[in-house]
Amino acid sequence: MAKKDFFKDSLKLHAKYKGKIETASKVSVKNTDDLATVYSPGVAQPCLEIAKNKELAKTLTIKSNTIAVVSDGSAVLGLGNIGPLAAIPVMEGKALLFKQFANVDAFPICLDTQTPSEIIETIRRIAPVFGGINLEDIAAPKCFEIEKELQTLGIPVFHDDQHGTAIVILAGLINACKVTGKNMKDLKIVINGAGAAGVAILKLLKCVGYNKKVCTPVKEVILCDTKGAIHRGRTDLNVSKKELLLYSNPNHVRGDIKTVMRGADVFIGVSVGGLLTRDDIKSMASDPIVFAMANPIPEIMPAEALKGGAAVVGTGRSDLPNQVNNVLAFPGIFRGALDAGATMITPEMKMAAVHALANEVKKPNSNHILPPCLNKKVAKVVAAAVAKAWIER
Repeated sequence: MAKKDFFKDSLKLHAKYKGKIETASKVSVKNTDDLATVYSPGVAQPCLEIAKNKELAKTLTIKSNTIAVVSDGSAVLGLGNIGPLAAIPVMEGKALLFKQFANVDAFPICLDTQTPSEIIETIRRIAPVFGGINLEDIAAPKCFEIEKELQTLGIPVFHDDQHGTAIVILAGLINACKVTGKNMKDLKIVINGAGAAGVAILKLLKCVGYNKKVCTPVKEVILCDTKGAIHRGRTDLNVSKKELLLYSNPNHVRGDIKTVMRGADVFIGVSVGGLLTRDDIKSMASDPIVFAMANPIPEIMPAEALKGGAAVVGTGRSDLPNQVNNVLAFPGIFRGALDAGATMITPEMKMAAVHALANEVKKPNSNHILPPCLNKKVAKVVAAAVAKAWIER
């Protein structure tokens, strides 16, 4: 059987349908009474009720179940800064997945600005119609500022590239430790890639901002960028990277990624493909865990990692075992937040999502540490856990 060309097939699909989503009516207009009810004059009454009580917008309009998927196109997939127009297909896809997996209505909003203050202001202006904001494919470090500034919006604002990735990684790591017999709190972990995902994974592994009752920090995490380990002796670090040293690389390790990962229990790659060899895996601790997340080519292919002695290998690819994909997290997280009437996504809600995902795999093994990405039950389980965490806060 000929191997499918997903790039070619995707281009054909987009050309055929002129995009992947559309709006649909919940009610029909068949006569003048219908028209007078859905529009003028009848529509004046819900408008007046909302004017008197803004909370009614959540029960009388689409706000209760609608998410804006917002991007500036500055960090799209592995494609880089391709701009807002070129980002539309990805944001459409995200909106489709929200609907498919969690019955959340979502709409792509691709902004023609890459200035943080303008992005923040624009989102504040459009927020009234939405029940939540999913930030997507916005480059670091501005993505951190944007998300932080929008936490007072009164609706959940969640940067999926940061937290969605971190949540799924940690869920997979919990189960990988069950397979290998490693103890989470004793792990030495090396992360390659200091962008949005890498920083969020670091913070979650070290429980930065988390109540220690719900989060146990791992022993040591070293974060690497294109120049190697981020350490205190470097003079080229920006403010954001200097802050990371408060909870990373406690032993001031220096060197490139191949040097730093020697003796590590876990490698997490959110960087570039073809980075490692089997010898690099051999240099790690016994039964190492490898999450090679670069797409479409992982930092190391699973077969090569296994030859190097890896006990568990995960990638971002759907054609390989242990796919680590954000679709396991974001639909259920927003479904739960909307159902609970949450005004933000709290650390406890994120951790609830982690454990809901991990617990969905009853008997983890080396080829099965996360639920299948197409299992629609997952979003319901995550949603229930997230809603419970908000209600019990």
